[in-house]
Amino acid sequence: MKPLPTLRQLRFLVAVVERRHFGAAAEECLVSQSALSAAIQELEVLLGVKLLERTKRVVIPTAVGLDLADRARALLRAAEELVEAAQDARDPLSGSLQLGVIPTIGPFLVPRIMPALREAFPKLRIYLREEQSAPILARLESGQADAAIIALPYPCEGLETMDLASDRFFVVCPPEHRLAGRKKIRPQDMAADDLLLLEDGHCLREHALAACSLEGARRNSGFQGTSLHTLVQMAANGLGVTLAPEMAIRAGILRGLELVAVPLEDDSPPRTIALVWRLSSSRKAMFRQLGEVLRGALKAGKIGAVVTAPLAQ
Repeated sequence: MKPLPTLRQLRFLVAVVERRHFGAAAEECLVSQSALSAAIQELEVLLGVKLLERTKRVVIPTAVGLDLADRARALLRAAEELVEAAQDARDPLSGSLQLGVIPTIGPFLVPRIMPALREAFPKLRIYLREEQSAPILARLESGQADAAIIALPYPCEGLETMDLASDRFFVVCPPEHRLAGRKKIRPQDMAADDLLLLEDGHCLREHALAACSLEGARRNSGFQGTSLHTLVQMAANGLGVTLAPEMAIRAGILRGLELVAVPLEDDSPPRTIALVWRLSSSRKAMFRQLGEVLRGALKAGKIGAVVTAPLAQ
């Protein structure tokens, strides 16, 4: 039988390739730099190939090093799923759960769902991480996250999705604005206004533009928000109008501000709040139970409910 590398060696290799620095990789793996470096050298001797080019300042993976690091990630994920399967066999609703959530959902959803999740899964330790969609799904793919709450549409190849709620968009503007007194707003009614948007990288930016069909609309390019809270503050200061999802409106994002929220007309596409996980995950049954609890929490918060009048805060 051929000698095989250990999972420890493979984990060290992946860390060095991702960090391009021995010290940072050792810190991530909670070992000394000398121990990590020795393990990588042992792996190179075992495999008979050079995996890394070492200089005084940086570490550069070789072509074979990059290829083997990709294969190592898959092996590490499979090993983690093996352990998860064993844990689930003992008690599928216990242990820990690394749950990602995007920043245009997290602040408005997490305070509502955590009590429901603690009640439904008292033995489950849930660790939340807030990031934009792309890095969250990268962590999910690499096995660093177990599941994530994101907004669709968004590319989710290789993932299973469970729709939780429909989250429609509202136009947010000052009470004296020409659109403030309307019951609903047509996308073309906004064409003459400066539209305040989140900066690139936030999926909500594309969802908002799709909802109002205003890809070519005039935008206040001098101001790009990093969060929904920033956008509504800018709208309150007369810099333009913005679009906010119903979830944020009902969570009180406009509280204390001289703003009103008016829904877009009924045929404007909403975003869909969804729970996603790897197709290969052994915890699918638990994730579906988790999704049902989340659906209930969202329904209790009336996300997706029909509102026929402007929501003034």
